[in-house]
Amino acid sequence: LIPLVIHNIQQKKPLPIYGNGKYTRDWLWVGDHATAIDTVFHKGVIGETYNIGGHNEWQNIDLVRALCDSVDEILGRRVGEAQELITFVKDRPGHDKRYAIDATKIKVELGWEPQVQPAEGLKQTAQWYLENTEWMERVTSGAYQQYYETQYKDVSSTNDRV
Repeated sequence: LIPLVIHNIQQKKPLPIYGNGKYTRDWLWVGDHATAIDTVFHKGVIGETYNIGGHNEWQNIDLVRALCDSVDEILGRRVGEAQELITFVKDRPGHDKRYAIDATKIKVELGWEPQVQPAEGLKQTAQWYLENTEWMERVTSGAYQQYYETQYKDVSSTNDRV
């Protein structure tokens, strides 16, 4: 959702939001996710499972609106301009209303919890995507799909024989 929204804002394309946008997700900044993995690696007990979560549930529409404002600010556009691109589209069948995770164990047992505030993480994420347009172009151009097909074409035929 986040890379698509940033890319489409930059290109002034519609921002597709499923249904009414009120699906809820637990969001976590990538840097916090990386430190959580590192914490589990160094402090976790072998064989144990540690859920990594942000304790940061947002409805998709609220996240997209905040992201729109961040990107508008970074690009020097009028705040609210990107929100005008929001387009509600037909929902997918079976779309989950909420993804949530209980990350209590990693906090209690390993002392890990997110350090970056949601608004700051969103701004840093937007900044990264906007500064790495070459990467974004590679994953949105269709070239990635061609790469994927080339790399995995023999895998699907092998799986058919199993």
